[in-house]
Formats: sequence, C-alpha cells, structure tokens
Amino acid sequence: MKKYIHVTKEVRQELAEVFKVGDRTVWNALSFDKERGETDRAKRIRMFALQKGGIVRVVSPEMETIHDSDNYMRQYLPNDVMLEFSKKKEDAGCDVYHKGVKVRHYDKVMVSDIPEIQNWAATLR
Repeated sequence: MKKYIHVTKEVRQELAEVFKVGDRTVWNALSFDKERGETDRAKRIRMFALQKGGIVRVVSPEMETIHDSDNYMRQYLPNDVMLEFSKKKEDAGCDVYHKGVKVRHYDKVMVSDIPEIQNWAATLR
C-alpha cells in the first residue's frame, strides 16, 4: 500500500531549508520512496513533517482532493502527480508536480479549466 505525508507548501519549503536539501529529497522522504526515501535523513524529514502538522495518507486508485486552511486545494493522482491550486483571488493558479518536480504552472485558473489540467496531468509518466 503506497502512502505519503500531506503537508503545506510552506512546510515543504521549511523542510528543504532546515535539512539543507532540495525539493526532490523532500518529495522522496514524504512519499516514502523505496529507493531514496528510506535514509536516516528521510526518516528525520518525515518526523519533522508530522510535528509540523503533516498527515499520513494512503494513495488509492482514485484522486484525493484536500481543501486546506491555507487557501490551497491539492489533488493527488495515482501517477505520482500532485495538483496544487491556489484559491486566493489574486493568485488563482495551479502548480503541477510530478514525482516532486514542478513541471508546469497555470495562471488565472477557472473552475472550468480544472478537468483539462487533470487530464493533462494524468498522462504524465
């Protein structure tokens, strides 16, 4: 069963700064990557993420959507993709992350744009 630790964007950035690692290392730790996410550092990153309010989640074949109090909507797709939509009026955009790497950004996203973004993101391998 695949699992991950859900945290806010700010917490991910803080983890990278505190542990002096890149975004990819944080992603590997939070997604329990079997090859790169089982180091002592990864375990410390996960522990710190949980202390910062992170929540352990299980990946299922369906998409999971979380509406956080930080005005973001995050969707986790089964192909290691996370869609991070900002719900702030002045910054209504979407970042698409694939295996921890930001691969695309959309500006001024409308609700009607979401299915197209999801369809594109579902094709990533």
